[in-house]
Amino acid sequence: MATHEREIVAPVDLCRADGRLAPAAIGWSRRPLHRCRIPGWGRTKRWEYWCVTTPTHVVALTVSDLDYLALNSVYVLAYGAVTREFERTALVPGGFGVRLPDTIAGAPDPGSRPLVVGPPRPTGGQVRIEIRGEGSGTRLRARCLSPQGLPVEADLLVGMPDGHETLSVVVPWDERRFQYTSKHTARPASGTLRIGDDVVVLGDGAWGTLDHGRGRWPRTVEWNWGAASGRTDGRTVGLQFGGRWTRGTGATENAVCVDGRISKIGQELEWQWSRGDHLAPWSIRTPGSDQVDLVFTPFHNRSTRTGAGLLANRTDQCFGHYTGSIRTDDGEPVAVDRLLGWAEDVRMRW
Repeated sequence: MATHEREIVAPVDLCRADGRLAPAAIGWSRRPLHRCRIPGWGRTKRWEYWCVTTPTHVVALTVSDLDYLALNSVYVLAYGAVTREFERTALVPGGFGVRLPDTIAGAPDPGSRPLVVGPPRPTGGQVRIEIRGEGSGTRLRARCLSPQGLPVEADLLVGMPDGHETLSVVVPWDERRFQYTSKHTARPASGTLRIGDDVVVLGDGAWGTLDHGRGRWPRTVEWNWGAASGRTDGRTVGLQFGGRWTRGTGATENAVCVDGRISKIGQELEWQWSRGDHLAPWSIRTPGSDQVDLVFTPFHNRSTRTGAGLLANRTDQCFGHYTGSIRTDDGEPVAVDRLLGWAEDVRMRW
């Protein structure tokens, strides 16, 4: 079941001096090892996306720099007997004041600087997001106003257990179009979410997922992304699946993490879902094997449609539960029972 992809075990530069992809950077690693300095301007995409899931709430923070535009957002979903959600997005033409590091923002590195965007006291459609290392983990703070004008504050700490492995991959369309992504799942989280006078304490069952990206993309691209974290079958499990955008590149962003150990999946997965009804069950499988055999049952669709000049986005991000089974590199089966996460269908023009 081992992947055919080359495993990178030492630090490496993502790009050559002229901004083209360095051949030595192509591969995957169990911890972030790529130095992502990307010379030039115009088609570079940099972002940090954090999503913290709990049995009652979802909190997602995005800081992105698309060269010509920065997009920073705070998303909150409360679900259960009553579902409530809101998203506050700040667009910054030219990306002024938003500069993301060449490595993961807020990594537990004594030399890393905190990433801070937005005013200390946001008004209107503004947001403030802070990402900084704290101990072995990452502190996430966000402030904005809800659509009703209530102050919203999130103060979250996403841990990094000792020895916990993550998935970092370079996806090469060609030497001038490429993406480095570092996906972290099953990182325990804690903290608080305040909306007006209501305070929610995030404790047991809170998990953080990171999507860190640095690269140069084609003008238009489509993708699937699925992720989940939690306890199931007596194990701590993280799921990380991608689709469509990696076809033909020789790389995938597919892996399962069981008790902190990554099993890399080199195959493209079979995704089945209904574009006419994103809340219908999805199927995600490995072709020709049972390494991944899952059904994803959504309970909420975060559906967004954006058109802002050069940027156009159609996203259906469904939150729900994964059920089925996975296998590790060693062939060990793990039963997956209602593992909380998401699956998404995205078309982006940027």
